Amino acid sequence: MNSSNSLTNELLGQLQGAPMQSMAQQLGMGPAETEQAVGTALPMLLGALGSNATQPQGAMDLFGALQRDHAGAAAGNGLGDMLGGVLGGFLGGGGGGQAQGPDAASILGHIFGGKQQQAETGLAQATGLGANAGQLLQILAPIVMAFLAKRVQSGGLDAGGLGQVLGQEKAQVQQQGGAAGDLLSGLLDQNGDGKLDVGDLFKLGAGFLGGRR
Repeated sequence: MNSSNSLTNELLGQLQGAPMQSMAQQLGMGPAETEQAVGTALPMLLGALGSNATQPQGAMDLFGALQRDHAGAAAGNGLGDMLGGVLGGFLGGGGGGQAQGPDAASILGHIFGGKQQQAETGLAQATGLGANAGQLLQILAPIVMAFLAKRVQSGGLDAGGLGQVLGQEKAQVQQQGGAAGDLLSGLLDQNGDGKLDVGDLFKLGAGFLGGRR
């Protein structure tokens, strides 16, 4: 899979311009810093989803969530409009890094399970975001889900096809390494031995989207 065709690069392209500027303003960061942080956070999110979707039940659960909860957003006028709604939720709640709402918090809980704090801390250290790391993930989580829902609709994907696409994305993120690859590998090493093995995969199946609502 060519990196130019990766889900990360496709979504990053859609967030260029006004959406990225809006995120920068909300986070109190410069555009270049924001783009670098988003470029690290997106592959971590997509790679974590890819790990869950490598198992049939995980792929089915994710596919069902996209159809049930995010198809409407995907059918709207683009991710820019959705981002406006997400940022409006932050602003309406007084900002200050507060959660955008149960939707974003729930998505992150499903994606990372008990590793959410580790994901936020790792992202903060890798990008210099500090306390804004959690806020950025909450902004991006519903965007990622809407993006995937649109991909499912436009590509006519079933659960198996979605799992394959996300599995390829996960493999590519890990192969490319860098900050995102290191963060993802750390999150997926569930037993703390520094490498992925069968034990990790069994734990991943129970800890991400599978069986949770």
